[in-house]
Amino acid sequence: MTDPIRRFGDFLIQQGLVTEGQVQEALALQPLTGSRVGEALLSLGYLTRGQLQRALSIAVQKGDAVVLDRPPLGEILIGLRYVGDAQVETGLASQQKTGKRLGEVLVEQGAINHKQLYEALGLQQRMSPAPPEPARTTTAELMAPVNGLRLMVIDDSELACALVQEGLTSQGYEVICFNDPFLALEQIDVLKPHLVLTDLDMPGLDGSEVCRRLKSGPTSSLPVIILTANDADTQRVKGLREGADDYVNKGASMQELAARVDSVLRRTRETERMRRLFARYTSDAVVEEILRNGDVVLTGEKRVVTVLFADIRNFTSFAESRPPEEVMRLLNEVLGRLADAVLEWGGTLDKFLGDGLMAVWGAPVRHDDDVAAAVSAALRMHAELQALNALQPDGPQFELGIGLNTGPVLAGSLGNTRRTEYTCIGDTVNVASRLCALASPGEILVGEGTATALASVGPLEPLAPVRVKGKTQPVPLFRVTPQLDEALAAQRRF
Repeated sequence: MTDPIRRFGDFLIQQGLVTEGQVQEALALQPLTGSRVGEALLSLGYLTRGQLQRALSIAVQKGDAVVLDRPPLGEILIGLRYVGDAQVETGLASQQKTGKRLGEVLVEQGAINHKQLYEALGLQQRMSPAPPEPARTTTAELMAPVNGLRLMVIDDSELACALVQEGLTSQGYEVICFNDPFLALEQIDVLKPHLVLTDLDMPGLDGSEVCRRLKSGPTSSLPVIILTANDADTQRVKGLREGADDYVNKGASMQELAARVDSVLRRTRETERMRRLFARYTSDAVVEEILRNGDVVLTGEKRVVTVLFADIRNFTSFAESRPPEEVMRLLNEVLGRLADAVLEWGGTLDKFLGDGLMAVWGAPVRHDDDVAAAVSAALRMHAELQALNALQPDGPQFELGIGLNTGPVLAGSLGNTRRTEYTCIGDTVNVASRLCALASPGEILVGEGTATALASVGPLEPLAPVRVKGKTQPVPLFRVTPQLDEALAAQRRF
């Protein structure tokens, strides 16, 4: 008899419990009832429940030597002598009420432990007829998920992968499993999962190392959950220290695992929303520091910052004689280049001001080289404008005036519940604006605070103090020199 569905029937014949004719009768009954061979023989009165369970227990001990028609998990657990009939019956009754799988129910009730459940499931899988070969999934199909969010599961146990995949797929997720962690890491860029669940204890490359590699590269924002049966604090802490977003025991129910996945994904979406919000105003490096440190005050605090104002000198007269479409196109081109210079040098783009802009270094994140970075950005702005003019020798030639000042401000969010913006206010800002207005085309003027901070870097040209609106005393004034430009360039090379 070679038909897999008869193999347990053959085994019962070999044990002398039933005859060939009785097995044939049970097989004939199967299409009508859908019952297993053992259950059919039981219903026909050819076997007792005790005989069936004893035969199943012997088959379980033989493992791969006997293939059953997917024996029930409860009967395997009874055959392994991990539970009794009453415990299985209680578990089945609870299963009907909760909808949970029998193994989960028995673990929750304390009838079995996690290790015993996995052993029984492994036997059930090995003793069942081999399923038909699944259709091969192409890389193109993997790259185009249709529904839900994509999760990647990494576990050297095929059984564990199958259980997690089944449970999370039922919760609406698309789940792709890998038994080889090295292969999984290679496929990250191709599959682009929204979250990774990795086993902790794997040969060759454990879950902590998988997490470390994911968190230290371009995928640093990809959430990772450690999924393991290891309850040792040191192992759990190691995974979390490598950047894991959560830790879930394999003995947890699928409902708990799905809830943890959903919670981590919601936190990740909020972080990504903050990333996109700040990325509109400041550099990627500043965004990463804000998200990493989490101690940035946005509600208003005193800060020492460097404020930059830049203004296109002859743009108003140009706009008066050109069509609005051309004016808007060129304005976007010019301001886009100026804004890129701000972000490239780690500044925060505060606001656009008609044909100019305001930028800040030192808020919401402070760095030791903020003043030098602000002046470097100003120099880059002039270089960008010269490059743009060179690209259109017969077109309008724009020039730029820039003013910088360093000093204390009040930095934070201003506005109301409907509209708010992050900005800086104070005398330092006002002086920077006045210096920008005083700057000649192609000139960068800086105040005393900026000059003092740059004294050890390179020379500035002192100018006669000037009176500005709102100040009772003349304001010290300095001009950025080519020598300072060279000193900053040399500093950046080393």
